Amino acid sequence: MQKHHLSLQYFRERLAHYDALPQLVILGLLSGIMTGLLMVLFRLAVELPLTFWLGHPDDFESLSSLEHFIWPVIGSVVLILIFYLWPAAAKQVGMVNLFERLSYYQGSIPGKSLVLQFVSATVALVSGHSVGREGPAIFLGAACSSLLGQQLRLPNNSLRLLIGCGAAAAISAAFNTPLAGVIFAMEVILLEYTLIGFTPVIVAAVSADLVMRGILGHNNAFDVPLFKIGTLAEIPWVMLLGVVVGLCAAAFNHTMLQAYKLAKWPVGVRFLLAGVLTGAAAIVYPQIMGVGYDTISEALWGRLELQLLLGLLLAKLLITPFILGLGIPAGLIGPTLFIGAIIGSIFGIIGGWFSDMSVSHIGLYAMLGMGAMMGAVLNAPLAALVALLELTGNPNIIFPGMIAVVISNLTVRYFFNLPSIFLSSLQAQGLDYRQEPIAQALSRAAVASLMDRSFITTDHLINLASAEALLAGKPHWILLQEPEQTAKSLMLPNDLQSYLARDEKPEPINLLEIPAERFDIVTLSFRATLYEALQKMNEQHINNLCVTSNQGEIMGILTRAQIEYYYTHKQTL
Repeated sequence: MQKHHLSLQYFRERLAHYDALPQLVILGLLSGIMTGLLMVLFRLAVELPLTFWLGHPDDFESLSSLEHFIWPVIGSVVLILIFYLWPAAAKQVGMVNLFERLSYYQGSIPGKSLVLQFVSATVALVSGHSVGREGPAIFLGAACSSLLGQQLRLPNNSLRLLIGCGAAAAISAAFNTPLAGVIFAMEVILLEYTLIGFTPVIVAAVSADLVMRGILGHNNAFDVPLFKIGTLAEIPWVMLLGVVVGLCAAAFNHTMLQAYKLAKWPVGVRFLLAGVLTGAAAIVYPQIMGVGYDTISEALWGRLELQLLLGLLLAKLLITPFILGLGIPAGLIGPTLFIGAIIGSIFGIIGGWFSDMSVSHIGLYAMLGMGAMMGAVLNAPLAALVALLELTGNPNIIFPGMIAVVISNLTVRYFFNLPSIFLSSLQAQGLDYRQEPIAQALSRAAVASLMDRSFITTDHLINLASAEALLAGKPHWILLQEPEQTAKSLMLPNDLQSYLARDEKPEPINLLEIPAERFDIVTLSFRATLYEALQKMNEQHINNLCVTSNQGEIMGILTRAQIEYYYTHKQTL
């Protein structure tokens, strides 16, 4: 028995249940370690070439004007070659593809997508495109975790949670913010908060952070000064900051969605246009190149002049969403933080001009702008607020941060009716990621958790003694076979019992001909979720499914009544 409990098959079957916490914790740990190692590799792939060429990963400002223009163009040319060699590549990477795989493919992400995302995002970042590395990092973490589940042939309900673990681990490793990674995964990726789901996601985020710290050390993403709000009289100014950030977030989303309409253009035209636009803007404002963390740190310390801030805001707000909409395979989280920091710095400077009182440090407003912009664009207010707290290590940020984040989200959601940029992008492609409550509940468990294992397989021709022996085992189902030993149909033991109660029982008994209700054999893998099972029943207008193992053997029977009872009585919220 102990050996059975340690087997991989037992591990798989336990994961079919929603409450398989020990097994989920093991998966979270494996996901975190693997994602952490992948994030180290991704970060080195981006930073080592830039350090060699520039002396510092973010020092694009040291390049000449010609280099500012030519680097993004060269990067676009390389991406064009990659995408022409891999024609289907455009639809295999990015956060939108991640949500599509979750919604329509049960979280199954091909290994080639991981490789393509790694290579293409590295090219885009090293060549100075105005994009972020967090989006690709999330995709890489999710794909790595999904591949882990696929290689172990785990149930699909655990694949979905594994993707949440990978996303949390990636955010944690990118910013050294494990809690923000957990909240982001639950709020943006999984779109639900569950007690069972939290634990493996937390384990993944913490283990990835430990891997990153152990290999590369603990380096804060931003150099953040200590600050706190000076007086409650600044609250109206913070509220106005939230409104302005919300307006800029809406402009960001609309620009990106408009650029999506150019998706029918040849990839070569789109990427070359992105490179030329980025290069032209970088001649005037080289700070927009790359992830721009050094510029964010400068903004947090209040070292940027107003004229430069205004120019950077205009350039970044126009260029980044447009080139992302054109298909450059990189992320938008970093750019939203950049834009938010610039807006906040502008507010900090202007606030000091029009007030006689001592206004809080510019860095406070820059940080508030970062959180508000991230929360508004991603529709993730709690993740943004937690990120603020972890990045600053300062509880004084919570009160003004809540105000700025909530108001920016309200502005985007209720004045412009925009969901997160990821969902908006999916909808622009005619897809949807939202699930009804019943779909969410039934996606948390696999069919193996409910299937009835009480069945017996027999030939369709049997004698009286065999029939009585068959019923003596008190099975719930009888699986009938033809001479070729292939399953033909299902029947209920009660029908056979009724037949045996008759006076005349000619032998042999043909179970395919006696009066009984028989059901055709329709199979479904034990890896499928209950929601997949319900969908298949509805599509084929049936009420029973035979659940098969990885080897194709029938393991049990699942009925519509079992699924309905689970949803109405036993689901865990």
